[in-house]
Amino acid sequence: MTVTALDPNIALILIDLQKGIVSYPTAHPAAGVVRNAGRLAQAFRAHDLPVVLVNVIGGAPGRAEQARPAGERPPDWAELVPELDPQPRDHRVSKRTWGAFTQTGLEHYLRERGVTQVVLAGISTSIGVESTARQAHELGFHVTLATDAMTDLHAEAHDNSISRIFPRLGETSSTQEILNLLEATRPRR
Repeated sequence: MTVTALDPNIALILIDLQKGIVSYPTAHPAAGVVRNAGRLAQAFRAHDLPVVLVNVIGGAPGRAEQARPAGERPPDWAELVPELDPQPRDHRVSKRTWGAFTQTGLEHYLRERGVTQVVLAGISTSIGVESTARQAHELGFHVTLATDAMTDLHAEAHDNSISRIFPRLGETSSTQEILNLLEATRPRR
């Protein structure tokens, strides 16, 4: 499926593209995911559209059968990868749950700017990206997912999100298709 439209008030949300997460073994090379996410960020900034950079700094409380060990992480584990070229005007969100909206003020930030559509990308497809997509959909945002700017730790989880979950939450597209539509519909600042 290709994205059919970009709303006048759109924002890019990049999920967990941080040093610790990007270093995990993923189903698709993280370097390509980061490169495509960086292209999206650069284009959104060039059109003076909001870019939201999300990182995870902890976990939700409670027991889980597959919880990650809480051991020591390197001091730069939560730092965003430099390829995103973070800018001072980018909005930063640090989260402790899978989804970027839970107790972060992200919805308020987007509503203040009149955002009606979000483009999502990042790692992991079935965790942070999918949870944020579900939350955005439930909050009434139009959701577009840049499927070549995301990956997962497991190919089958990635494929399930892309083929079964995302079409129910929004539209899926490639980075290039989103960039082409952005260029065709937006004047540069």
